[in-house]
Amino acid sequence: MAGGLKITLRAGERIFINGGVLRVDRKVSIELMNDVIFLLEQHVMKPEETTTPLRQLYFMIQMMLMDPALHMKARSMARESVTNLVATIADPRLSAGLVETGNLLDNDRPFEALKKVRTMLPFEPAAEAAEERSKEVA
Repeated sequence: MAGGLKITLRAGERIFINGGVLRVDRKVSIELMNDVIFLLEQHVMKPEETTTPLRQLYFMIQMMLMDPALHMKARSMARESVTNLVATIADPRLSAGLVETGNLLDNDRPFEALKKVRTMLPFEPAAEAAEERSKEVA
C-alpha cells in the first residue's frame, strides 16, 4: 500500500483486522500502513442472516478472513459451495460471478472473493423467483 489506506470509524464501531477485533470508543481515523486483511463491521454478516445460498457462501468466505485458524476449512467449504451453486443456478450473471469467485478462492484471494459475492447478493432473489416460475411452467 503506497501511502496507506485511511479508514474512519464511528464511536462503538468495530473493525476486524487479520483475525483480530478492534472496537473504538470515539470517532477515530486510522491509517493502515501495510497490507492487512480487514473487514468493516457493516460488511460482516451474522449467522442468522445466512438465509440464501449466496449469503451462506458470503459467510464462509467471511470466516476465512475473520478467523485465520479456520481459513483452510472455510476455503474448502466455500469452494465446494461454489461448485454446487454453479451446477444449479441458471442466471448467467450469477453463474459468471460464481466462476470468478471460484477462481479467486483457488488463488487464495478471499477479500476479492467476498467483494464479488457482495455484488451478486442483490441479484439472488430475482434469480430464485425466475427459477421457481420456470418450475411452475414445467
